[in-house]
Amino acid sequence: MAELIPQMVQTPRLAMNVWTSGAEDGRPVLLIHGNLTTGGFWRYVAELLPDDVRVLAPDMRAFGRTEQKPIDATRGLGDMVDDVHGLLETLGLTGRGDVVAAGWSMGGGILQQYLLEHPGDLGAVVLVAPISPYGFGGTTTADGKTSDDYAGSGGGTASPDFVTRLKAGDRSDTPGSPRVVLRDFFGARGNAANVDEDFLLDESLTTVVGDDFYPGTTTTTEAWPGVGPGDRGVLNTMTPGYFDTSGIADIADKPPITWVRAMEDQVISDTSSFDLAMLGQLGAVPGWPGAEVMPPQPMHQQIHRVLDRYAANGGQVRVVTLENCAHGVPTEDPQAIADAIATYL
Repeated sequence: MAELIPQMVQTPRLAMNVWTSGAEDGRPVLLIHGNLTTGGFWRYVAELLPDDVRVLAPDMRAFGRTEQKPIDATRGLGDMVDDVHGLLETLGLTGRGDVVAAGWSMGGGILQQYLLEHPGDLGAVVLVAPISPYGFGGTTTADGKTSDDYAGSGGGTASPDFVTRLKAGDRSDTPGSPRVVLRDFFGARGNAANVDEDFLLDESLTTVVGDDFYPGTTTTTEAWPGVGPGDRGVLNTMTPGYFDTSGIADIADKPPITWVRAMEDQVISDTSSFDLAMLGQLGAVPGWPGAEVMPPQPMHQQIHRVLDRYAANGGQVRVVTLENCAHGVPTEDPQAIADAIATYL
């Protein structure tokens, strides 16, 4: 397939930068990126897709070159969900039920919430190392139990040093820099020779830093670790107080779902390096109250639990397990995602 080309699409909600390839009358394939990335990260997947599809990979608000409007986190990922719906509506793709959609990390959460809020648009969904249906941080059991103040989630969980360096556009190859974080946690690893790291870094550095964007606002909590969610910005959209898509198991319109699970993932796992409870258990965050009070979030268990219910209620679920892959699946193993998408074409 031809290379992804960015173009601006004016929707009823905002002007969206959309990476596209393929004929306008091709089968629509929607690709939704995750946190700290853009639609451009899908370039390696897109080039492996059949020639008769139309790829649409938008930059979400706060990322890339899309018009940067504030994010109301109290709607969960609702602002981004409605941005995607507005794009599909503008392109005449809503209500047809033939859009095959893949969402990576946060993008997987966007698609989960999309299924709840806009049924009938998506014909199939591929969740690539997706966030848990119970959000990111602050939950302690497979069924999403959490504290009243959602401690350990939200904008305050981001590393202040990383945020500062991201805002400054730091391109250095030093510990903790955006380049190194990208490489270590979102990168291509063994596929690095086939990936343009500078391009990916350029895309990551378009992330808009601020209270309305990344990482968002924060609050203090009595409970460890002392931070909880604010009501604005990216990281707060995925806190358990605002984001809960476990209800997808009960929706009437159930497109088939494939979960692409990466077993060496350090971001979305039962031992996530970005979960403050896991870092507390490792001694990296002081004062951890112990596993009885604040165990690491069992993210994979939570995804399993909800998808098992989805299947039990009549939905079709397929799990693709990548034993030697980390969180950067679209760059490390783009063929696995292209194959998962092709199953539905």
